[in-house]
Amino acid sequence: MSDQISIQFTRFSAFYSPLIATIAGGFLKAEGFEPKHSIAPPGKSAIEGLVNGTVQVAQSAPSQGFGPLEKGQRPPVMHFAQINEKDGFFLTGRAADPSFTWDKLKGTRVLVDHGGQPLAMFKYACHRRGLDFAAITAVDLPSAQMDQAFRKGDGDYIHQQGPAPQQLEHDGVGHVVASVGEAIGPVAFSSLAATREWLGTEAAKRFMRAYRKARAWLIETPAPKVAEAEASFFPEIDQAVLTSTIAYYQKLGCWTPHVEITRPAFEVALDVFHRAKLITKRHRYEDVVVAPPDAR
Repeated sequence: MSDQISIQFTRFSAFYSPLIATIAGGFLKAEGFEPKHSIAPPGKSAIEGLVNGTVQVAQSAPSQGFGPLEKGQRPPVMHFAQINEKDGFFLTGRAADPSFTWDKLKGTRVLVDHGGQPLAMFKYACHRRGLDFAAITAVDLPSAQMDQAFRKGDGDYIHQQGPAPQQLEHDGVGHVVASVGEAIGPVAFSSLAATREWLGTEAAKRFMRAYRKARAWLIETPAPKVAEAEASFFPEIDQAVLTSTIAYYQKLGCWTPHVEITRPAFEVALDVFHRAKLITKRHRYEDVVVAPPDAR
């Protein structure tokens, strides 16, 4: 008999393929799990599911721990493995621009994803590329409305996570001109989170074994084959678009062979949030991150 395991995503996209692959590639099943997944409803955090016990593993970000720490509280969950070690957002313009530089954004209207971490990272990328964020007109629309607005002609550029930019390219609406991940480099971006109690269980070790295998498979498998395995998870996305998104993320190097959230990557996340004035001090690695449950 299989053990049920409930996984919740904060956002659901091909960017989170290391976690999706544990289900799509049959790796959790091979460890005796019957996985079910969900997406956190609007206004709800996947962390709530972990705390109330309805979810065992959540897709989150180490920066989630900064909120409680800023209030002097102990974070309710710990981040035990990385999903992405780079930002997965892109900048898409109206026309192809092989010689694009970030200073071309000066004086333009950019539809910027104003989610806490995406916006902080975008501002940091501007800083890294020598662009004053105040020099652009950053348009704040709900994430769900940004794509339609750009398609209808609003904005010179749009800031989105894959596969939305690749879909715009496929539809002939825009051209990807830059990657935020390239501008920033390695950073503790998205992670797997769980309660301290669950991380001490045998199930956590089995999950981790499946996750390591899924991650290795994802890195070494050609993008078309990965897209084929994941196609049923993205019924509304053209398979060619899914393939090009996965290929781009493989090339970007956000899915590194190691699963641990490293100290250097965590320090960059602190830099990003400190610069955005979202934290008042540099929080301790040990208060947010733990080593993966031993899977050997």
